[in-house]
Amino acid sequence: MPELAVVEAQERPRSYYWTGALLVLLAAFCFACKGILIKIAYREYPIDAIALLALRMIFALPFYLLIGWRLAKTTEPTQLTPRQWLSLMAIGATGYYLASYLNFLGLVYITASLERVLLFIYPTFVLFLGVGVFGRKIKPRQYGALLLTYLGIALVFVPNIDAGDQTNLLLGSFWVVLSGIVYAVYLVGSDAFIAKIGSRKFTCYAMIAATLPTALHGFVKHGFLTFLQYPAPVYAISGVMAVFVTVVPTFMIAEGIRRIGSGNTSIVASIGPIFTIVLASTVLGEQISFWQAVGTGLVLAGVVWIGWKGEK
Repeated sequence: MPELAVVEAQERPRSYYWTGALLVLLAAFCFACKGILIKIAYREYPIDAIALLALRMIFALPFYLLIGWRLAKTTEPTQLTPRQWLSLMAIGATGYYLASYLNFLGLVYITASLERVLLFIYPTFVLFLGVGVFGRKIKPRQYGALLLTYLGIALVFVPNIDAGDQTNLLLGSFWVVLSGIVYAVYLVGSDAFIAKIGSRKFTCYAMIAATLPTALHGFVKHGFLTFLQYPAPVYAISGVMAVFVTVVPTFMIAEGIRRIGSGNTSIVASIGPIFTIVLASTVLGEQISFWQAVGTGLVLAGVVWIGWKGEK
């Protein structure tokens, strides 16, 4: 069987892999738009982090329910114990409720371009969790990658200390970095479930599980009726985030991983912060300094170095 898989992989046309890379690239662009849309909503309309996140999740829920139902009909039954289902729900809530909420909260205080660079260091947190939880050793090349990444963060962070675009640099950065740590915990916890039931099913189940605490948080804080009284553009922004910044890119990433592998996917997706910086500069008018650009380049180089596995 392994020999047959190798033959089939060799017989696939080059376009198969290029399509996978293009899907990951498009997904990175979609994810990059998230911070831009959030900042527009905060700037123009009276809405806070949990309300905006709740609307995004509520609008995305029907798509994940439909896709999950289709997958359940067309694939092998999902065989998980009640305890495993509870663990999956907890992991989903960690990644798509808690990490997302902290990220949305950070964007209240800092620019979209800084948020994306800070959030993008989550692979370093995954590396540290592997050391602390599973006893893995950091390889020599990974030390170099970590040094490069955090030197880049320093270059990005320092010029923003007195920048007028940040309303509270330290608090916003704290929430975004904490979001990255929580997301790293989600990624580490999701590995076993993805291997068991596949990435598409896991994504659907995790998103469905995360919608309930997100909606409850929003309803408890603001009341259910408030969610029916926002200006129409808020629902439009939430709908765009639900479809084009959540549902579509998550499945693009899943298909990209299937075609080109997780290592190559992480490398291609590393262009995401560049997309965000360009969009933040052109759409939001955020100022990007020379040292911020250099720092961003170092962060991307470090993250790619950490994710590099030598895959062709």
